[in-house]
Amino acid sequence: MNKYWRITFFILLFEILLLIGANFLMLGSLRKDSGKMYRIEIERASHEMEAGASAEDMVRKYDTLSRISLFDAKEVVNRDYNVIEINGQLYRFEYQVKKDLRPLLFLNIGMGLMLLLSAIVLIYVGRKILRPFHQMSNLSVELARGNLTAPVKAEKSKFFGKFLWGINMLRDNLESNKERELQLQKEKKTLILSLSHDIKTPLSAIKLYSRALKEDLYDTKEKREAAIDGIANNTEEIEKYVSDIVTASKEDFLNLEVMVSEFYLREVMTKIETLYTEKFASLHTRFSISEYDDVLISGDAARLEEVLQNTLENAIKYGDGKEVSISFSDEEDCRLISVRNSGCSIKEEELTHLFESFYRGSNSEKVNGSGLGLYIARTLMRMMDGDIYAEIKENDFIITVVARKA
Repeated sequence: MNKYWRITFFILLFEILLLIGANFLMLGSLRKDSGKMYRIEIERASHEMEAGASAEDMVRKYDTLSRISLFDAKEVVNRDYNVIEINGQLYRFEYQVKKDLRPLLFLNIGMGLMLLLSAIVLIYVGRKILRPFHQMSNLSVELARGNLTAPVKAEKSKFFGKFLWGINMLRDNLESNKERELQLQKEKKTLILSLSHDIKTPLSAIKLYSRALKEDLYDTKEKREAAIDGIANNTEEIEKYVSDIVTASKEDFLNLEVMVSEFYLREVMTKIETLYTEKFASLHTRFSISEYDDVLISGDAARLEEVLQNTLENAIKYGDGKEVSISFSDEEDCRLISVRNSGCSIKEEELTHLFESFYRGSNSEKVNGSGLGLYIARTLMRMMDGDIYAEIKENDFIITVVARKA
């Protein structure tokens, strides 16, 4: 910011010097023009007097002439004058230089207004655009360092006010997620310690039963069967603990919030079109959205947009890059949004597993990913009383999002 204000100072200083220089040039030009005028008028008046015109008439006729009289060397005259011989007599032509200052006035007003406008624009840019941008650059560095404590000052600028508000919301969300992650880590450690302790008991019992059976310590069939039943019961108890671990792990991913309300489909599709038209163009992939009726949808607009983004990103990753299209249809009280990409590389039998957590198809060996995109998409749609499914038609892969109408 300091560099910008230095540049601003030098720009304004340059304009002030330019204004001063223009004034000097204009004054010099006015002096030169005025000097030419009185000489011209004296020349004209002398010729007319030679032709018989009177001195009084010439003074009235020409503005620069103040007095014309016979030359007397002893007379003291305070004005500027020229002496010219006319018809054998010497005449004194007294004159005054009249300057028209209107061009100079207009020049100063025009350049002064430009100087004032430049100052206003430069100060406005510095305060309303660069200063918020400078704050954002500092904030991004702090966020990258993991410093989530410093709040962002609210900015009412129409340029960055909403953006800074969004950055502040992002900071709050990151801080909240960080606290939640720490809490989850604490709960996970507590769970692991607790389950480790609980598993030791049935595991010890299984070891004892197994050793006794191995060493043939049970002398009757009933005791051996009781030991086997004990092993089975303790195994079931361990399976229960393992199931609790799996459930706890899944709950972390199910911790998704959905704000159900009513919104128009076009609100979401306009954003999708804006986000992906240019992106597909840069990938040289044909992208099209078919015509649709703008219906009222029940759900979370931001979450539906997220689901559609997941499906389109899948189309980019796993399609052949030739064509991606979005089409619409209706089924009972639902609007179906189908994302089709050419070049299906997944097997039919894998379709039922695509929406499972951490599942990655046979076509994902060379593609980065976590196997959670479609799982999260299905979770979100079901939380909005909708659904999502996949199918293969004519070597095209299609994911259909089922959104509930309001």
